[in-house]
Amino acid sequence: MDIFQAMRVFVRVVETGSFTAAAQALGYSTAQTSRLLSELESSLQARLLQRSTRRLALTEVGTRYLERCRMILGEIEDANAEAAGAHLIPRGHLRVQSTTGLGIQLLAPLVARYTELYPQVHVDLTLSQRQPDLLEEGHDLVITLSAHLPDSELIGQPLGSIFSVISAAPSYLKDRNIPTVPDDLHQHRCLHLVDPLFTDSWTFRDDQGEQVIRPGNVFQVNVAEAMAKAAEAGLGVCLLPDYVAVGSYQRGSLVRLLPHYRLHEKSIYALYPSRRFLDAKVKTWVEFLKQEIPKVLEGHQAIVDDPAHWA
Repeated sequence: MDIFQAMRVFVRVVETGSFTAAAQALGYSTAQTSRLLSELESSLQARLLQRSTRRLALTEVGTRYLERCRMILGEIEDANAEAAGAHLIPRGHLRVQSTTGLGIQLLAPLVARYTELYPQVHVDLTLSQRQPDLLEEGHDLVITLSAHLPDSELIGQPLGSIFSVISAAPSYLKDRNIPTVPDDLHQHRCLHLVDPLFTDSWTFRDDQGEQVIRPGNVFQVNVAEAMAKAAEAGLGVCLLPDYVAVGSYQRGSLVRLLPHYRLHEKSIYALYPSRRFLDAKVKTWVEFLKQEIPKVLEGHQAIVDDPAHWA
């Protein structure tokens, strides 16, 4: 016996006042309706309805059970409606994972604007230096960096591209020669950003070929924002993602070196499990990022490419 089907039959029999009317409303035969109610009473070992040739009457147990059935069936209907409408109405908890720098510099400022548009969505943003297993860890989507679309079963939506820039503090450069070619960096303290998303080496490419600089061990750190602070203090020359460097350039605490080079060029991707029955909160978040992140990145590029911020 399907207990929920039997509950629906019981409620409809009470509401219509007869087995025949209930059967017609539910698309059953009268015999099926009567049998389901009898099976329900047998499973409960309780009489729910007193039957006579003229009328049906609820027992005391039946009256209490009717109230509970209506409450349970109402909850089921609400749950079904919510699940069925998940692809239409953005609501609920949106679980987003991102690399630390992207989350701090790009995503966190956009969350407020997104939730103004979709107030029924509550964003849970988790930041990490590693890329998680999307399904295993329960995230709805991941925002990550890659030189190319990650090879996986996940859907990948490109959101824009970033690059890294050579930077140093004016205080560090005050009594030193400003590098004009990559080879000049061998005469400077080059700081090491340890990040699994970026290679350890600084590879410069131009028409003359390729030149590789390997940062030393004077200082190393695994978060770009911490690297920027160390460089601002005059510790040495560093390589920063453009989205981290822009704030320091605007404040004048760092300047750009070798401005004709872009290193570590990567694309930003939103990764999620499937396009089929895509939850509205995921769809609207991705579409929002596709619209807004390129604008932000364009502004960053204008700042780092502005000669006013060059050494």
